[in-house]
Amino acid sequence: MRIASVASAFPAHYYAQTTVTRALERAWSGRPEVERLAALHRNCGVEGRHFALPLERYFELDSFGCFNDEWIAAALELGERAARDALARAGLRPADVDLILFSTVTGLAVPSLDARLANRLGFRSDVRRMPLFGLGCVAGAAAVARAADFVRDRPDGVALVLTIELCSLTFQKGDLSLAHLISTGLFGDGATCAVVTGDARGADGPRIAGTRSVFYPHTEDAMGWRIGEHGFSLILSPAVPSIAREHLGQDVSALLRDHGLEPRDVGFWVCHPGGPKVLAAMRDALGLDDADLAVSRETLRTVGNLSSASVLLILERTLRDRRPAAGTKGVMLAMGPGFCSEILLLEAD
Repeated sequence: MRIASVASAFPAHYYAQTTVTRALERAWSGRPEVERLAALHRNCGVEGRHFALPLERYFELDSFGCFNDEWIAAALELGERAARDALARAGLRPADVDLILFSTVTGLAVPSLDARLANRLGFRSDVRRMPLFGLGCVAGAAAVARAADFVRDRPDGVALVLTIELCSLTFQKGDLSLAHLISTGLFGDGATCAVVTGDARGADGPRIAGTRSVFYPHTEDAMGWRIGEHGFSLILSPAVPSIAREHLGQDVSALLRDHGLEPRDVGFWVCHPGGPKVLAAMRDALGLDDADLAVSRETLRTVGNLSSASVLLILERTLRDRRPAAGTKGVMLAMGPGFCSEILLLEAD
């Protein structure tokens, strides 16, 4: 199984972190919580992000339904762009796709976005669809792993992994909780798409040599959404970096041992950038240096945390800007609500 291609797509609106901070300070003027907003935003390690809408529009929308309607419209446009680019890079057509795995955790649609895109892109009528919701940041890695499961017994199979996250459209004007204040400085908008193919397709791209899923019992309160009449309210525990530091080292080592490898045999790392503290915890748990996480940190700095879309964006940028030599082993990993982790062993072509 191979990841034959990866592509990304972003909204046209891009704002510096300082611009976002000033806009929120004006909107929330007079509230005592605003005094800490600038410091919280600085600590996110983000200098700028893409937004689905112009900044002023977020203060004009007045209901969950309005935000979700904007989400559907923007998600369709970004998803179509990312999917078309990924298929073109792989030298494939929509009619070649056997399975679509679509992930999001920032909007709701029934029928799901993959069904709506099937009509736009011209997928076959017998295409299998697997919409995913609730996996959050881990979903990009998890969906690639499930795509690999699908093509493992289908050498000619093609699976499309599409992640669309418009985190800005979970904004709530009346929520000044600490978690929401952090989220307004950490998360960005974007879409990524990967094409996973069976061996008979003869595609280029990193080989998926193995996968490992890990669920951590009794940690469901570490991260997630509380969904109410006003929309999505973030649950974000300060314990997340500690969970990463405690578990990731042994979990990655277990996957590597299954393939006769050790952490020192890994030549490139594709790690979801949950935030500066999570990246530091990953570095410590895995015995890495800052260079190993340079692409993850740069992605966080320039576009923010894209939830499920981040890890595929980091893979795209790694293959484009720091392409490892053929045969080099790599690890792709992400963590998310559950709390859980998804780990993939890759081998560069």
